[in-house]
Amino acid sequence: MKNLFRIFAAILFVAPAALPAAAAKPNIVLIYIDDMGYGDIGPFGSTKNHTPNIDRMAREGMKLTSFYGAPVCTPSRAQVLTGCYAKRVSLPNVVFPACPIGISAKESTVAGLLKGAGYATMCIGKWHVGDQPEFLPTHRGFDHYFGLPYSNDMGGSETGPPPVGTKRKGAPPLPLVRDDEVIETLAPAAQDRLTERYTDEAVKFITENKTKPFFLYLPHTAVHVPIHPGEKFKGRSANGAFGDWVEEVDWSVGKILDTLRELNLANHTLVIFSSDNGPWLETGKNSGSAGPLRGGKGGTFEGGMREPTIAWWPGKVPAASTCDAVGGNIDFLPTFAALGGAKLQQGLTIDGRDMTSLLLGKSQLSPRDAHYYFSSNRLEAVRSGPWKLAIVRQSENMGGPKNAGAAAGEFTPTLYNLDSDIGETHDVAAEHPDVIERLQKLIAVMDADLGVKQPGPGVRPPGRVKEPTGLYLPEQESPKS
Repeated sequence: MKNLFRIFAAILFVAPAALPAAAAKPNIVLIYIDDMGYGDIGPFGSTKNHTPNIDRMAREGMKLTSFYGAPVCTPSRAQVLTGCYAKRVSLPNVVFPACPIGISAKESTVAGLLKGAGYATMCIGKWHVGDQPEFLPTHRGFDHYFGLPYSNDMGGSETGPPPVGTKRKGAPPLPLVRDDEVIETLAPAAQDRLTERYTDEAVKFITENKTKPFFLYLPHTAVHVPIHPGEKFKGRSANGAFGDWVEEVDWSVGKILDTLRELNLANHTLVIFSSDNGPWLETGKNSGSAGPLRGGKGGTFEGGMREPTIAWWPGKVPAASTCDAVGGNIDFLPTFAALGGAKLQQGLTIDGRDMTSLLLGKSQLSPRDAHYYFSSNRLEAVRSGPWKLAIVRQSENMGGPKNAGAAAGEFTPTLYNLDSDIGETHDVAAEHPDVIERLQKLIAVMDADLGVKQPGPGVRPPGRVKEPTGLYLPEQESPKS
């Protein structure tokens, strides 16, 4: 009897450690690159940029080859955080410094949901969904924040030129924020260390939270212009300064994955690598490549919105696999919530769907009937399966038409089969009237919800402040408005 008691006691002692990993909540890491094109990394065909760590990530994980963001920065990040098309949450355009609007406190963010489910949460990098204090990450579900509240070209005259395409006056010096406070203003040269500093912060967060579930959102400043590779990477690539920064991003990815391996967390952590929008082609040698896709940042052709995306979770996500089912960053929130055991807010419409079955290799079917391409408030196209129907004349990129559209009767909807024509070169509308009819019914459904041109009844208001100010160091004086 005494021996039986000892055996029973030993079982009780080891039981917690012996629980299968699947019974616990997985860690989640989202690495989000700024302005990286579909053709900028090895797994998606780049021959210019050397990306061995991302190549290994793809060999050990899954390439998502029909995965969508948004045409520009703010809408894409709003979609990540809310699981909604940016138009639904009234953040369809780029938000500039000291803007009165930002992500609403009434929105249920992926960080807030996971924090409520017991996760440690941190955002490291570019935020860009409102720079007013009440819009910052620590007020939207994140325990901690370290990074820039907007793009790295949006500093005031003290740090370089005003934001590209604008003559804004009074923009504060580029602020580096920790939690709620500005801790530095970055001169141009200081940006050279941003990727390294972000990576160090990420490794620290992972290490400090290795014994509990965590969610790390790492939206890099790279590779947005101005280009700032670190000192160790300058001149190292065969693709100029842009390639140098891509290769530093690759180093960062490797550092994070190595940390997870060293801490024995790899088999219990989902890591996703993606980008917000396509390459900013107008920046010339400082832009990336859309590979086989047409167009770039700012447009609704595939090159502006289809992103190079990889999912990695050893033992869960099938190694060396590819999934061409339609998905997008609006699917992050419901997917992460499902994996983390978080309950979605009742009565709050989201557009994304849980794509866990895709990631685990159990399905090749999109969880959504359609994906919609918005440019600002305007719906320009819809995709269902291989078919993409454009209902207005699409812009190619930031320098293309301003999406005013053609006058009534001047534009005939165009249809592309993306399975056979990924570059959108051949309009097959005349050959498939039945497909057009089906896709136009989907357009009508969206029109009744969010609206094709003007906001519809499903659009929710953004957060708003009455007297916005810039972010400054405590000893700096904000200019009077």
